[in-house]
This record gives sequence, structure tokens and C-alpha cells, in this order.
Amino acid sequence: MRIAVATSHVPFVEGGHLVIARSTVTALQQAGHEAELFLTPQNPFGRIFQAYLANWLTDLTEDGLGRKIDLLISFRFPSFALRHPFHVNWLNHRFREYYDLWDQFSAHLSFPARVKEGLKRWWLHRLDNYLLKHRVTKVFAQSKTVQQRLWTWGKIKSEVLYPPPPQRAYRLESYGDFILAVSRLQKLKRFDLLIRAVSHLKSAPVKVMIIGDGPERPGLERLIRELGLEKKVILSGWVEEKELLRSYAECRAVFFGPYQEDYGLVTVEAFASGKAVITCLDSGGPAELVSLSGAGFVVSPDPLAIAQSLEKIILEPHLAESLGQKALAFVRTIKWETTIRKLTLQSD
Repeated sequence: MRIAVATSHVPFVEGGHLVIARSTVTALQQAGHEAELFLTPQNPFGRIFQAYLANWLTDLTEDGLGRKIDLLISFRFPSFALRHPFHVNWLNHRFREYYDLWDQFSAHLSFPARVKEGLKRWWLHRLDNYLLKHRVTKVFAQSKTVQQRLWTWGKIKSEVLYPPPPQRAYRLESYGDFILAVSRLQKLKRFDLLIRAVSHLKSAPVKVMIIGDGPERPGLERLIRELGLEKKVILSGWVEEKELLRSYAECRAVFFGPYQEDYGLVTVEAFASGKAVITCLDSGGPAELVSLSGAGFVVSPDPLAIAQSLEKIILEPHLAESLGQKALAFVRTIKWETTIRKLTLQSD
């Protein structure tokens, strides 16, 4: 089949949805399909409806040469507004500030701004519900967290389909002496919990490497200095893929404790490297995966609770190994071959 894979994209921002979309194209091609990635606009708050209109006006039934496109696979908003008679949506999230993050977003608005944004939210909910119920052939949710959001806001039915790890050369080399954390440095990723947890560890020789960059970096650097953790916590910034995979391969375990993450590729990347994951009860997708696999700890989003898990996995290396084996066994059940059959609506 000739398949278009589409997701929205903000220039110069590399998100997990884009990694999954590219990996989907690769997997489709490996399965013998002709596939190409199509990026659509995702405008800021004031122009979000223009982005929906641009997507809606784009018909992907044919390519620029008039050749038929057999299937469209879309991802996050507003790419599911694209037009095609056979349209599969593999959703990671809608506009979260107008859904599950509304309370946090609106709390800092003035009354007139709250009324204005509330009206936009009302319209957006109805627009999303119409598109996902009437303009999409099949909806897959990338986690139970996403599935629950779809049902809570719109009673939209979906099937959970976990994305496999990207096609990278993951490997297990050792269970080293450091905890790894990987993601953009944003408030919702809650790296401050990890840093504060390290400050509670007086006896365990724990070291932490944080790979990523973002707007929270200055605040995290300040927190590290205030707690006197300069020798224990390292902010590495973004690194090349080779270095990232080496860090996964050599760490003791991975911490990933975001707030209500849609899916969280970090979790399955850690699993593919034979590493346990420490996450939080309210972390969404990562908590699902760790609970399903038994390959880690799901704890309260509290520095002391996280510190106890860090101490346990640092002081008991055999525990890291046994959990790592569970991680490897679980991630092997999430296969691109099965995923592609489902996305292309083929029978199992």
C-alpha cells in the first residue's frame, strides 16, 4: 500500500511523537509498503483554529502527481483533521491545555482571559469529537492514559496500541554506578523530584546523569547548587544518538517521572537496553508500562519515596539485573510487525 503518515510539528522542537512517526514510516517500509512522513502545522494558542483549518483543507487521497494514497495514519492534533476516506489515528494527545491540563493552565489567567480561553476550549472539544468520531476510520490510543482521556472528554472509543521502541541499536553492556534520566527539561517532566531525591541519599553512592535540555535548565542548575549536588548530578544537555545509547547501555537504571505522560518513549528505550525504570503513580504511560512489566518501581511523586527506590537499586545490583531481564522480556512483546498489521487494518 501507499501510506501517508502525518503528524503536526513545531519547528526546532523534537518531540516523542515525531520520533514515533518516523519510526512508523521505517516500519511500514520494512513491511513492504510505500510510506512517507507528512508534517502539518500546529500553531500557538491564538492561531490554533487556523491550523485545524489548514489540516482540514488538505486532502491526502492523492499525491501531487495524481496517484492514489491508500491509507492515512495520523498522530497528534490537529493532524487528525486531514482528509482521507481510510484514516487511522494513532493518538498520543490532543491540545492538553484544553483537556487534562486545563486547571493548571487556566489558574494563572485573568477572568476575561479565562472566559475567552474557556470558549475556545468549548469549541475545540466539539471539533475534536466530530473529527475523531466521524472523519477517522479507526482510533488507536498510545496508552490507557490516552484512552481514558478520549473517553472522559467525548466518549470516543479507541483501542490501546503501545508504540514499540524506535529502530535503534539498543544493547545491554553493564549495570553501572549511575542513574540515567532522559527528556526535555520542562516542568511537566519533574526532574526536580529526582534531584531532591538524591539530596536525601546520604549513604548510597548514587550519581545521576540527566540528558536533555529545555527551559527548566537554569532552575535545575540552581537547585543542584543549592543542595550541594554538583558532584552527584550532571546535566549533560542533548547528546548524539551514539552517546545516548551508550548511556542507556551502561546505567544502573532509568528514572522517568513526568506528570501524566501520554506514553513516554524513554520507558521502552530503557527496557530495550535491559534497564529497570523508576516512575511515579501519576506518570501516566510510564506507570502503565512499569506496572505491566514489573520491571521497576512505581512510587509516590515524592522525593523521599523516589530516594528509597534509588537506594534500593543502587545497593542491590542483583535487583537491577533481575528487573532488567523483566524489562527485556516485556519489550520483546511490543513488536513493529504486529503494530503495522493493526495500523494498516489487517487481520491478525
